[in-house]
Amino acid sequence: MLVSLRIKNIALIDQLEVTFEEGLNVLTGETGAGKSVVIGSIGIALGGRFDRTLLRKEDEDGLVEVCFTLEPAVKKKLLESDILPEDLLDTDELLITRKLTKNRVVNRINGETVPLSCLKQTAELLINLHAQHEQTTLLKPARHLEILDASDERVLEKKQEVRSLYKDVQETEKRLKEINPDPAERAKRIDFLQFQIREIRDAKLTKGEDEELEAYFRKLSHAEELITICQEVSQLTGDDSASGCGSLISRAAKRMQEMCRYEESSELPGQLSEIENLLSDFNQSLSDYMQEITYDPEELRQVSDRLDLLNGLKAKYGRTLEEVLLTLDALETEMEALSRADEEKDRLTAELEEKKKALACASEELTGLRSEAAKPLAKQVTDALEGMNFSHVEFYVDMHRTEEITCDGQDEVVFMLSTNLGEEAKPLHRVASGGELSRVMLALKATLSDAADTPTLVFDEIDVGISGVTAQRIGQLLKKLAGARQLLVITHLPQIAAVGDAAFRIDKTVSDEKTYTTIEPLDEEGRVQELARLLGGDRITDSILKSARELLENSQ
Repeated sequence: MLVSLRIKNIALIDQLEVTFEEGLNVLTGETGAGKSVVIGSIGIALGGRFDRTLLRKEDEDGLVEVCFTLEPAVKKKLLESDILPEDLLDTDELLITRKLTKNRVVNRINGETVPLSCLKQTAELLINLHAQHEQTTLLKPARHLEILDASDERVLEKKQEVRSLYKDVQETEKRLKEINPDPAERAKRIDFLQFQIREIRDAKLTKGEDEELEAYFRKLSHAEELITICQEVSQLTGDDSASGCGSLISRAAKRMQEMCRYEESSELPGQLSEIENLLSDFNQSLSDYMQEITYDPEELRQVSDRLDLLNGLKAKYGRTLEEVLLTLDALETEMEALSRADEEKDRLTAELEEKKKALACASEELTGLRSEAAKPLAKQVTDALEGMNFSHVEFYVDMHRTEEITCDGQDEVVFMLSTNLGEEAKPLHRVASGGELSRVMLALKATLSDAADTPTLVFDEIDVGISGVTAQRIGQLLKKLAGARQLLVITHLPQIAAVGDAAFRIDKTVSDEKTYTTIEPLDEEGRVQELARLLGGDRITDSILKSARELLENSQ
C-alpha cells in the first residue's frame, strides 16, 4: 500500500507531503490546480522522466519520495525476483526516493542507491498507474495482444519461451549467413589465411623477444662509444697511473693504516680499506664488461633484420608480440572453421530446422493458451462494462493467425465491441467514443489488476466523457475494487468523489506573488463542501449543500 508521498521543488509544488489511507482515496480540485503534477510526481517516483525542466527553482534540487508498506505476498515476490538484496527487505516498509541534483538523478530504495532499471522493476510490483492518455493506447490493435497476454500467467510464461526460441532461431540464421557459400571465395580466403599463418609461424616468435633485441641492438650499434667511455673511466678510477683514483686511494689507505699505531679504536682506516676494495671490484667488473663489447657489423645487421621482421609483424597483426600470437590463434581458428565449412553448414542447417520446429510448436501452444485466456477476459470485461451502465454490450477477443512467426508468436488480436442492441461488434479502435474508451480501459484495469494482484492502483481522470448514472456505476465499481486493494483516483465527478474512503483536495494558492499547489485531507464537512462545489460550481446554495450531504451519506 502507498502510505505517503513527498514532493519538493516540482512545477508549482514548493514542498508537499500527504499520507494516504487504505481503500479508495479520491483526489479532487479545480482544473489547473495541479492534480496532474501530483500524479506525475508519483510517475517520477516509479521511474519516469525526471529532468531540470520540471523544477520550480532551477538552482535547487528536486525530490520525489514514496513510502509503501509491504504486504507478505508482495514482499515474497520481491525476494523471489532477486530485484533487491535481502538486506533492503528486512523491514515491512519500502521507501523509494528520486533526487535530481545539478548533474544527475540519484535513485534510492531504503537509503541504498540502485540502478533505474531496478527501481522500475520494484515499482511494477507495488503500484500500477493509469494516466489520462493511456486509454488512447486502446486505439492501437498491437496493444490488444499485450493486454490479452497480461491477463493469464500461463500465457506470459509461454510467451517468454517463444521469445527465447525465436532469438535462438535468429542467431542460428545469422551464423548460417556468415558461412561463405561461394567455394571460390572460400578458397581465396583459405589461401590468404594460410599465407598469414605461415608468415607468423615461420618467424618462430617468443614473448618479449623484441624488447630484448632492441636493448641488444642499442648496445651493438653504440659499441665504439661504449668502449671509449669505459676506457676513460678506467683511466680515472684505475691504478695504472699515479694520477688514477685507484692509485691515490691505495696510497691513502696505506697512510691511514699508520693511525692504528696511535688510535686503535678508529674506524676510519677500515672504511677507507672498504672503499679501496669496492673500487677494485668496480675496476674488475669494468674490465670484464669491456671484454664483452664487440663491434661485429654482421651481427648488427642480423639483429637489425630480425627487429625489422618483428616490427613488420606487429604492424600487421598486433601492437605487441603477445597480440601477434593471439592473432595467430584467431587465424588458425578461422582456418579450421573454413576448412570444415560444409560440415558446419550442414550441422547448422539441421540445428535450425529443429529450432524452427520447436518454435512452431511453442507458438502453437501459445495460440491455444491465448484462446483459452480470451474467453474469461471477455466475460470479465463484459460484466464490468454492464456494471458501468452498458445495457446491451458485446465485447470479445478476435484472434487470427499471421503468416510469419514473430517474437510474440503467430497471432493478431483485436478487441471487438458493440454497445447497442442489434449492432454488429466492430474493432474497438473504430467505434469507441472517449467515454466508452474510458469505461473499457477501467474494465480492463479491473480485470488485469486481479491477475497481477498489484496492491495499489492509480487512476488519473478515468471519468472523462462520463456523467449521470454511468458515473455512479463507475463509482460503485471503484469502491468494489478498493475492497481488495488501495486505489488513488483523480476525479471531477461528485458521484465518484462521494464513494471514497478518504478524500483530498488539491488547490492552487497565491502567496507573496507566487503560486503554489497544495493538497489537504478533507474531514466530513470538508467533503460536503467539496461535493457541493462539484455539484454547483461557484454558486453554492443551501439546497446544493443538502444534496451534497445526502450524496455523501448515501454513497457511504
